Amino acid sequence: MMRILFSFIAFSIFQLVNAQFLAGLEGSWELISKNKIPTELTTVRIYQDGFFAEGTKEGDYEFKSARGGFYKTGESLYSEKYEFDSEDSLKVGVTEKYDIDIKEDTLKMWNDGFSQTWLKISDFQDDLSGVWIITGRERDGAMQRREIGDRKTIKILNGTRFQWIAYNSATGEFFATGGGTYSASYGKYIENIEFFSKDDFRVGASLTFDYQLMNNEWNHRGKSSSGDPIYEIWSPYKASEIIQD
Repeated sequence: MMRILFSFIAFSIFQLVNAQFLAGLEGSWELISKNKIPTELTTVRIYQDGFFAEGTKEGDYEFKSARGGFYKTGESLYSEKYEFDSEDSLKVGVTEKYDIDIKEDTLKMWNDGFSQTWLKISDFQDDLSGVWIITGRERDGAMQRREIGDRKTIKILNGTRFQWIAYNSATGEFFATGGGTYSASYGKYIENIEFFSKDDFRVGASLTFDYQLMNNEWNHRGKSSSGDPIYEIWSPYKASEIIQD
């Protein structure tokens, strides 16, 4: 009986510590150094609900790269498993492990011969903070629903930052991404585009949409960055993969 009680207490402590680390990670971060050398490019990473995404740009306009996927943490260990990587499709499905340390607004990650330091931008949450996958789009006046498959479009929001990514997690193909800052309140969702992989000239645009949460889904109406009217439905995207130790 005592052994069972001890095991339960130990498991509960582990769960609490893990939850605290997850809470400390969630939000948006900017990379400030790599291998102790200050970064010249701008890289912003978003953590939310076991998923992360990052986008890198040079200067104000030029998109450079994007990657992301699933993550999990322990007391001082961290693992991430890639679902997409715009620079190297062979990394899709690969798990990398790091030691990790979070102190106030500073995140440090390192393993053999490699280190990164990130500064937290924000961990503000609102109605739409989460990880979403598009499951419906209106065409010719009719809503067309789609099943979740290997080819997907994900949007992650937290800490006043958003990023969407279109990719195929089975083949490793990367199609497009975009991101920046956002706000969501009183049924109005506003995106301010800071990087866009296909069209740099769209950087700087601000787009306003109507949104409504219905049946745990995000209903999204407005006009796209190209000016076309859109009505989309986004559903919660759960981390279906488990990173193996």
